[in-house]
Amino acid sequence: MTTKTSHHLLHSLLTCFIYSGFVGLLLSISLAAVILSTSALQAAEQDDLTLNRINQLSALGSSQLVFRQKDGDYVISSQVATDVDIEVSGLLARVKVSQTFINDSDQWQEGIYVFPLPETAAVDHLAMKIGERFIDGEIQEKKQAQKTYQQAKMAGKRASLLEQQRPNMFTSSVANIAPHDEITIVIEYQQTLQHENGEFSLRYPMVVAPRYIPGKPIMMDNETVSFSGTGWASNTEQVIDASFITPPVTTQEINPITMTIKLAAGFPIATVNSSYHQVDQQPLSDDIIQISLANPEITNRDFELVWQAQASTSPRAALFKQHFNGDEYALLMLTPPSQQSNEIAARELVFVIDTSGSMDGTSIKQAKQALLYGLQQLRPQDSFNIIRFSHDVEQLFPTAMAADSEQLSIAKRFVASLDAGGGTEMLPALALALKNQQDSSRLRQVVFLTDGSVGNEDALFSEIKQNLGNSRLFTVGIGSAPNSHFMNRAARFGRGTHSYIGDLAEVTDKMQALFNKLSHPVITDIKVETAGKEQLEVWPQVIPDLYQDQPLLVVLRASESLPAEITIKGETATTQWQQTVALTNGAPSSAVATLWARQKIDGLMDNYRTQGHPQQIKQQITHLALQHHLVSKFTSLVAVDKTPVRPQQESLQSKAIATNKPAGWAMKTLPQTATPAMMNMLFGLLMLVLGLISRRRLG
Repeated sequence: MTTKTSHHLLHSLLTCFIYSGFVGLLLSISLAAVILSTSALQAAEQDDLTLNRINQLSALGSSQLVFRQKDGDYVISSQVATDVDIEVSGLLARVKVSQTFINDSDQWQEGIYVFPLPETAAVDHLAMKIGERFIDGEIQEKKQAQKTYQQAKMAGKRASLLEQQRPNMFTSSVANIAPHDEITIVIEYQQTLQHENGEFSLRYPMVVAPRYIPGKPIMMDNETVSFSGTGWASNTEQVIDASFITPPVTTQEINPITMTIKLAAGFPIATVNSSYHQVDQQPLSDDIIQISLANPEITNRDFELVWQAQASTSPRAALFKQHFNGDEYALLMLTPPSQQSNEIAARELVFVIDTSGSMDGTSIKQAKQALLYGLQQLRPQDSFNIIRFSHDVEQLFPTAMAADSEQLSIAKRFVASLDAGGGTEMLPALALALKNQQDSSRLRQVVFLTDGSVGNEDALFSEIKQNLGNSRLFTVGIGSAPNSHFMNRAARFGRGTHSYIGDLAEVTDKMQALFNKLSHPVITDIKVETAGKEQLEVWPQVIPDLYQDQPLLVVLRASESLPAEITIKGETATTQWQQTVALTNGAPSSAVATLWARQKIDGLMDNYRTQGHPQQIKQQITHLALQHHLVSKFTSLVAVDKTPVRPQQESLQSKAIATNKPAGWAMKTLPQTATPAMMNMLFGLLMLVLGLISRRRLG
């Protein structure tokens, strides 16, 4: 063998060895990536949290307190115990929520707890209870509140911070909980009640359902960079605060809740029912009832209380007034007379059903049964279509088809075949449902059945606002813990209504009520007018359409005095409707100004989202929230004990509290983004390896 040949052979062996090592390294990286990508999902499937220490938040399953360690792991707290005290007065409710954070470890801890509140809650009070002392919270601009909290935390002082992540989702952070000690945080808010079809209802959400997070991961922007979220999802281009709205979830039964409601309806009550929980009732007087949970409950499904007035005593109008900071405020509820017509226009109904993984279990059964009921209500002159979505979108017919026996049979077989699984790519389904609006002679109605477990609500609202056209959107919240923020706001943008189905036994009644609305004329283009010179600011500024037996609810502010009366006008299918309402009387209430401010903040936030986040609107919202002591996207409540308690030599661990898995959920893994980032990486690595091999052969 010649020296040249020997050198050539040695060079070939060396090259082969380098390429083999490089390919092996790539394959090892790929295999490690696959293992890492699946480890979180495997951890999320664990039903028994036997260890007190975890390294993945996705190994948990609901609202639970966890403490973050220096090494990046998390120590699980036993639980957060919650007590809720509600006082109902007519149309208004004042709610006090006491959360007791328990530190059963041997270290000083910081607890982070993500929890839900009603979508319309006006949160205006925070107090920190330490022993027998209460330390009241102060309202501050959000970044300043975070700075105040961080400084107190580092100084070893007890501190609490309450922040809004969504209108119905909040984060409570509590710093410097001593070993084997506890701190109670008291949050207060007020809200208006739901009133429809002669029924009044109060809904208290108990669990944050895991949200599907679409989009590619990104670095935190300026709004969130000062605080790092403790959720199981990374912030993405579509959900920039994903790490703040995805609390860990556990299948253990933790976080017990007790609740007491003092119900002063203002009229004789015929019936009081709790939709999903066992309650005890005790009459306190002729028109006041005390209701309480029969036993401490696990926070895994929303609470709903429904009551009806005795025959002929249900109020058709109510007025509450308040004088605040030199201004006059009024809250008006008015139920217009029924505008029924015997003639029902031909309709095009588009049913959209969520078949994603979060719907697995009882939710998909409820949704399918509701959809089948809707199909049964179609008449021969109607047309219809069905859209199914999860990680992909499927439309039953290319266009809406006549509701004859043949097409309905096809539709029923299609519904029977539906199963739940995959991600929740809601935006393409919503866009498809709002397309094909050529037939303007038909009343076009979109019925959207979903649990709303998504994090990109703003993109969905924008799609509805831009492309609603002549459609009307009706949302039906499915399951034990639907996303009320999405349900309520989507229906408002869609000029429709929202309803909830939390149990299979409710499907027929709830869908019957919905189709009564769909079948009868509405009052549209509603305006509030005054004959005087008073400057009246009404919220909401764009009053939604009203459907059968649905009340009008508005809040008013006048800079000096309210007018003696206002006139409310609207259009029905056949005529113009108007009604004059006197504002001279009305029950006094200390809640009206706060509710007015909450409504205005909601309206300004809609403008903020749809107009590209202008600084001017942000400043308006911040000023209004500070003036009325309200938590908002840009303001937070912070409470600080002035005396340091943690010795500086003692380290502080941080822990996120897990939430319970919603009742009825069969999905074992948390909803992940549909972005195929891992698959793309593996594909890219494979292409790189093949390219290197090809280059070697060509060489």
